[in-house]
Amino acid sequence: MLNVKPLAFDSFGVRSMATFVETNDLAVLIDPGVSLAPSRYSLPPHPIEEQRMDERWADIKEHAARSDLLVVTHYHYDHHDPDEPELYEGKIVYVKHPKEKINRSQAGRAAYFLDKLEGIPTSVEIADEKEFKHGSTIIKFSPPVYHGTNPKLGYVVEVSISCGGEKMVFTSDVEGPSVDEQAEFIIQENPDLVIVDGPMTYMLGFRYSMTSLALSIENINRIIKETSVTSIVVEHHFMRDLKYKERIADVYDCAAERDVKVITAAEYLGRGIEMLEARRRELYQ
Repeated sequence: MLNVKPLAFDSFGVRSMATFVETNDLAVLIDPGVSLAPSRYSLPPHPIEEQRMDERWADIKEHAARSDLLVVTHYHYDHHDPDEPELYEGKIVYVKHPKEKINRSQAGRAAYFLDKLEGIPTSVEIADEKEFKHGSTIIKFSPPVYHGTNPKLGYVVEVSISCGGEKMVFTSDVEGPSVDEQAEFIIQENPDLVIVDGPMTYMLGFRYSMTSLALSIENINRIIKETSVTSIVVEHHFMRDLKYKERIADVYDCAAERDVKVITAAEYLGRGIEMLEARRRELYQ
């Protein structure tokens, strides 16, 4: 059994990829963090966004209390909160390596976070390229892959969780995937469900190139064609662009031909999409 529940995502109106996974053996919380864009359209977060962040953080904390194991795929603050270390009390914690394949900013954050955790979790394990068994549940981590299209923003680890013949892959911040190594882990794992940080198209032509978008479309289509996937949740950076659907029209066409769902986290839960950051200007009006 694999029960996957998105807790906080950009389609919920916040910056996050917090995901709760229950198996036959244990409950796992991946990336327990949430934040807001400090500035979008030269505007600060709207009160509705702040309210949504408070609601999502309360839900993350509630699910952390129910979890046996917490995963931190990298050290950006929308993926972990170092100032509430009690979240990790009595838990097993799997983390991205704090010193290897990491940029200076994240290395500093990792050291601060792990210092705060001292003596609080049951154990803290380096996750990179490792596999852990818990009864019939297997948790497998990718080698570190780029946070985006190059090493400038550091590295993340992708996560595969399988139990009872079901499998999901959580990519963390790959911004695509536009890099082959990011896609290869997903294809090798051959999951039923993928939760992917999609292309960063709201920065298209500025911090994200048309080439990276084309490569992302190609790689998502490869995942659709070369794996047993039935649902792909395309989220996070991708859901900051109001034109998101037209950006990857080829992906929707490819998925429709193979009866694969390409949806947001909100749609996965059967709820309405709230792209609050992308609509910040409207909210202020």
